[in-house]
Amino acid sequence: MAALDRNAVAERVAGFPRMAAERPELKQAAVALCVTEQDDAPTLVITRRAPGLRAHAGQWALPGGRLDDGEGPVEAALRELHEEIGVDLGRNAVLGLLDDYVTRSGYVMTPVVCWAGPVEEFAGSDSEVAAVFEVPLTDLDVDPVFEAIPESESPVIRLPLLGGFVHAPTAAVVHQFCRIACRGEVERVAGYEQPVFAWR
Repeated sequence: MAALDRNAVAERVAGFPRMAAERPELKQAAVALCVTEQDDAPTLVITRRAPGLRAHAGQWALPGGRLDDGEGPVEAALRELHEEIGVDLGRNAVLGLLDDYVTRSGYVMTPVVCWAGPVEEFAGSDSEVAAVFEVPLTDLDVDPVFEAIPESESPVIRLPLLGGFVHAPTAAVVHQFCRIACRGEVERVAGYEQPVFAWR
């Protein structure tokens, strides 16, 4: 794989033919695909959700949440990035948007790609985030694992991470991003299913 830097990732994301989900009846949310750097290599910020949360406690996640009144996806993703892990970025750090992903719990999730560069430390929100990880993009650019379930005709997507698995919607969004950023490929992931425990 060719060396990845901000310019290469920015060019690929900017050229991505994004597909939006026009579902105004659903709740609107945004997540941040925040690229940092360690030893000049790009890494992606992935969090472990706090164990005391009412929904999806302890799961792998991207910083993000529901849009506040008057916000667009970019504003919401940057706000959540600051609130959850203490990274404060401006709009000039945003490289683009990926496909919307409609979740089983009734959200339209818009992924916002942003480049933070080297980050010395994270100031995680203890009430929301148990841990923050910077995972090399090369570790995430792997073939996903698919599983058939009786509850759906679509395959459940999982990505291996740190001895376990990341599930959709996070797995779907990260998989699409890595295909774009690392390979310059377009892969649609809206048809990839979430595990039943994430439907709530």
